[in-house]
Amino acid sequence: MKAKRQAKILELIQKKDVETQEELSAYLEQEGFQVTQATVSRDIRELKLTKVSLSSGRQKYAVITDTDSDSGMLGKYARVLREGFLSIDVAENIVVIKTVSGMASAVCAAVDAIKPQELVGSIAGDDTIICVIRTREDAERFVLRIRKMIERG
Repeated sequence: MKAKRQAKILELIQKKDVETQEELSAYLEQEGFQVTQATVSRDIRELKLTKVSLSSGRQKYAVITDTDSDSGMLGKYARVLREGFLSIDVAENIVVIKTVSGMASAVCAAVDAIKPQELVGSIAGDDTIICVIRTREDAERFVLRIRKMIERG
């Protein structure tokens, strides 16, 4: 449950300008997670989220991206990927990832967050992710990268 919740947090802060813990709690509850302020605070700390300034002068939560924290965040994304992953398949330059029901969006956010250079874009349904890759060869490299992340668990 913790991994799913934290994956949802990463997805939410990528898609929305989440400014407060209360706002994050409300979004999580809309997604079906029952959370306390202490849980949200702990998740923010564990995910190493920070506040960044927007052009409007307001602030929002974001993932710390300095090199010291990259390996830790990659581990978190890999964990989300491992927990939701069922299978992966290639059709020319399209990669299809099957996930546990309801986890495609979180796994897709994790895949996007690792910023694979081969990836042009991705879209998630309930249990399926479609990844558009630049070339057939890049698709094979992408699949190997995903498999390695899953196996490192």
